[in-house]
Amino acid sequence: MSIQWSGVFPAVTTKFTEEDQLDFNAFDKNIEAQLEAGAEGLILGGSLGEASVLTNEEKFELLAHTVKLVAGKVPVLLNIAESTTKGAIETAQKAKELGASGLMLLPPMRYFADKEETLAFFKAIAESTTLPIMIYNNPVDYKIEVTLDMFEELAKYQNIQAVKESTRDITNVTRMINRFGDRFKIFTGVDPLAMESLVMGADGWVAGLVDAFPKETVAIYRLVKQNRIAEALTIYRWFLPVLELDIHPKLVQYIKLAEVATGIGTERVRAPRLNIKGEERERVLKIINDALAARPELPVNSWGVLERAAV
Repeated sequence: MSIQWSGVFPAVTTKFTEEDQLDFNAFDKNIEAQLEAGAEGLILGGSLGEASVLTNEEKFELLAHTVKLVAGKVPVLLNIAESTTKGAIETAQKAKELGASGLMLLPPMRYFADKEETLAFFKAIAESTTLPIMIYNNPVDYKIEVTLDMFEELAKYQNIQAVKESTRDITNVTRMINRFGDRFKIFTGVDPLAMESLVMGADGWVAGLVDAFPKETVAIYRLVKQNRIAEALTIYRWFLPVLELDIHPKLVQYIKLAEVATGIGTERVRAPRLNIKGEERERVLKIINDALAARPELPVNSWGVLERAAV
């Protein structure tokens, strides 16, 4: 499947049973909610998907299951977060074999690679697969920035097509567009900066709180793309306190707690993560419950959903 790099791509959470196995029943319920709301792609095994505590077998099982579940409705991307180039290439090849539509690619994990090493890593993976690739640029959490000069080198690889822009510098959207035009499709990757980035020209949104609030997330995206800024802003202002849960080290626990509150997820995480408790839990629940109490009415068309914007 070719990828139309636009729309909301949820970075989905991984669900676990009480026995710490993959919980496909809970996972399917959430995916169905994403598709119903109008998500236009899915990303598996990212930070929010607890990639660091999944075995390769679990990642591939999750991918095969999702490809079958989605049945071609939207592209399914597998995140690659590996310590070695060899491991990343093997993961990319297995992802294609299992039917992935594309890859989201992080720099090398657990090693502070320099510019030359990072580019060599990306290039080796791009050369090893025909799958479309989204580069995940997140120097805040992963300490390696993919600079514009580095993207100049990566532009030579036709299957490197998009970037998840998580530098937390909104002006980087404009810098990318000014330098590369539409060569790279830009996805905002930081929930509390999403609307601002979309207004500045980002093509899509790799979202986190969409896992709990799919319709609201898609509505903001589509309203912005239809230039209905005032309507989008009303929803976004309501949503912002919840969106800020996405930039906390415990974003997985927080977002899973929100999924429970909206009825489309479970709270279980895999150790070393632990469920939050006490004052912290009450504080997060208050943010979520305050939002639920004031949940806005969303614009609809005659079919009951906000139409997809032409992009």
